[in-house]
Amino acid sequence: MAMRRLITVRDTVNAMMEEVKPSLTFNGKSTRDWMLWRRKFLKQLRSNLGRFPHPVALRAEVVERVDVGSYVREKVVYNTERYASVPAYVLIPKGIKPGEKRPALLCAHGHGRGKVDVVGITASKEEYDQFIKPLNYDFAKQFAERGYVVIAPDWRGFGERAPDKEWVREGRDGCNVNYLALGYFGYHLLTLQIWDGIRTIDYIQSRKEVDPKRIGCIGLSFGGTMAAYLSALDRRIKASVVSCYISTIRWDALGDRGKVNTCGAQYSPGLLLYGDIADVAGLIAPKPLLVQMGENDTCFVIDDALRAYDHLKKIYTASGHPGMLEVDRFTGAHEFSGRKAFEWFDRWLWRKSH
Repeated sequence: MAMRRLITVRDTVNAMMEEVKPSLTFNGKSTRDWMLWRRKFLKQLRSNLGRFPHPVALRAEVVERVDVGSYVREKVVYNTERYASVPAYVLIPKGIKPGEKRPALLCAHGHGRGKVDVVGITASKEEYDQFIKPLNYDFAKQFAERGYVVIAPDWRGFGERAPDKEWVREGRDGCNVNYLALGYFGYHLLTLQIWDGIRTIDYIQSRKEVDPKRIGCIGLSFGGTMAAYLSALDRRIKASVVSCYISTIRWDALGDRGKVNTCGAQYSPGLLLYGDIADVAGLIAPKPLLVQMGENDTCFVIDDALRAYDHLKKIYTASGHPGMLEVDRFTGAHEFSGRKAFEWFDRWLWRKSH
């Protein structure tokens, strides 16, 4: 009888990781190499993400308006496709002059309570200390206080769009349940998240306070996933910050750590067959990109983050714009740094200090 060693799914995955070589991961040096690679990789990524919904009229509606001091917080709801509407908070700084148009940021939340986290909405100090303070999570609020118009949507499966307990059932991951359910209709959940982000940019560009040519995107963790993919796929995003996400699938998401660090909300179908996370982020080049990584991050650990960043740096160098990529390696854990992020967007979207 033949010897058998591939018993569990983990055994199979580990064996495939030893043998499967991504076909399109960037390995060039020249600008021509980068241009040819970018065209092929982008085409493959779009193909693997599968079908996107058909657009419908946004029919945006403001359902709440609250004066928060230095800015006004509006809650808006808009349609992104036939079967989905998105609730979002829009933060409008006070002092915008008639006819003035400000830069805007799409602030992407990660796992947690949804848009309320990045906007900093809590019912008590204890709630703030539990959900916001450890991650320095209310970066949408912080940018609004600096004068940016900010939009923070709920992604599918979070906040007001979270599934109920009966839908998920005890012991199951809601992201995975949502992914499987939508898969029956031929959709990948990440694709639908990206679609909602694209339609969110459609909406924020329509606001009278916003300069449609000065749009940025920022996100932490799963929000970093969204910032990376949206910035790679939507040319309207002019500058980006990806926080605590850049890593390698082989080490961080599947393999050498001994645990799976991914979920149905951010699963990118077939990615290891043709590239990795840094290749996706490399599609952002030559646009400005700041990568944040915490030295004590136990989710996206520093050694793997640096390994992925080195690959990303090769892509930016080959693009002819190495100065458009920077890293903020900060002393901290899985959290928003902000040490360079404010100046980063000031430089590329305001083009002045303020």
